[in-house]
Amino acid sequence: MTTTAALRVGQRRPDKDLVAAELAAATFLTALGVDLTAGGLAETPARMARAYAELLSPREFAFTTFANDEGYDELVVTRDIPIRSVCEHHLLPFVGVAHVGYLPGDRIVGLSKLPRVVQLFAHGPQLQERLTRQIAVWLDTHLRPGAVGVVIEAEHLCVTMRGAHAAGARSITSAFLGRLRDDARAREEFLTMAGVGSP
Repeated sequence: MTTTAALRVGQRRPDKDLVAAELAAATFLTALGVDLTAGGLAETPARMARAYAELLSPREFAFTTFANDEGYDELVVTRDIPIRSVCEHHLLPFVGVAHVGYLPGDRIVGLSKLPRVVQLFAHGPQLQERLTRQIAVWLDTHLRPGAVGVVIEAEHLCVTMRGAHAAGARSITSAFLGRLRDDARAREEFLTMAGVGSP
């Protein structure tokens, strides 16, 4: 008989004040010389407030796991999980994909939950390096697998649209725990399954 367990997951955030955010957005744009009376800009502060509220608000979900009754002991990898986050240094978006895998222990996870964990930590001001590690450590703590691997490939608008103006540049970060950290062959298998090749 399979035993199911679900953990309600969500990050506690202060209540949002969209009215105050809209006023602040209007003040900010006006201070930068944007004429909010021109064309279709009148509603821009409200849209801006709602957009950032969405980018900064993770959704609650149930992290559902099941007993590994079949004794499955090979890698489970979900690749190309879409990521959208906001760089904490400039509050500009970074977008890309995450490849997440684990080596099951006593429990396996519902596959839709791996993208949910990625989304949980991607929402809010972030650093790609921190995001990569947070996902790996959270899965290791709550799933207790034999290994966890996370690779994130992302394009940062703070790199491509300002500063270096390096259009098309992508940053790649990784975090490996357990056997994926200690065993080069296991890590290579994960990277091959994730479609990112050798490090």
